[in-house]
Amino acid sequence: MDVKIEKSWKDALSGEFSKPYFKALVEQLHTEKASGVTIYPPGGLIFKAFDLTPVDKVRVVILGQDPYHGPGQAMGLSFSVPRGIPAPPSLKNIFKEIESDLGIRMSGSPDLTPWAQQGVLLLNTALTVRAGVAASHSRIGWQEFTDAVIRYLSDNCNGIIFLLWGNFARGKKALIDTSRHYVLEAAHPSPLAGGAFFGCRHFSKTNQLLTSMGSAPINWQL
Repeated sequence: MDVKIEKSWKDALSGEFSKPYFKALVEQLHTEKASGVTIYPPGGLIFKAFDLTPVDKVRVVILGQDPYHGPGQAMGLSFSVPRGIPAPPSLKNIFKEIESDLGIRMSGSPDLTPWAQQGVLLLNTALTVRAGVAASHSRIGWQEFTDAVIRYLSDNCNGIIFLLWGNFARGKKALIDTSRHYVLEAAHPSPLAGGAFFGCRHFSKTNQLLTSMGSAPINWQL
């Protein structure tokens, strides 16, 4: 099956694209679109996280759950929305933590593309969603695909920092070889977590780990 995704990822995940679950997933998306269902993000953005952050550039992984389901929000990067779209509550809380942790001022721009370009893989565990229906594509095969992504990085790379926020993301820890990689866990940045995310200091901790490995820190400022 010909999937339009960045070449290093296409090579890394080539075995997944021919599996029955992935073929069924693609068929499901085609069927829904043919019946008039709006799916987010648009087709060309589904694999944007991979296109912006090739395999050999991945230094940090921020794991989200599924894309935003409102008009114009989903752009293929976890937690990110395009410029001109208001930052969702979880993203606002991420920015508050960065300001508190690093003592910097965020501009409010909700587009996290600059992070992706520095090696932060902004991965949702489901890559599509039906308009207006949260988690509507969480059981059509994406989980199996993105678990394969995490396993591939765990098995074939070294020194990646995985930021797992909330119980759902923390459940993926079992896929990660913690003798080769770093895992930082915290509550979800959603307001529903009652502010438990604040004080995790994951942004300074990530940069300390990167520096200790001789890698440049991430410029989190937007």
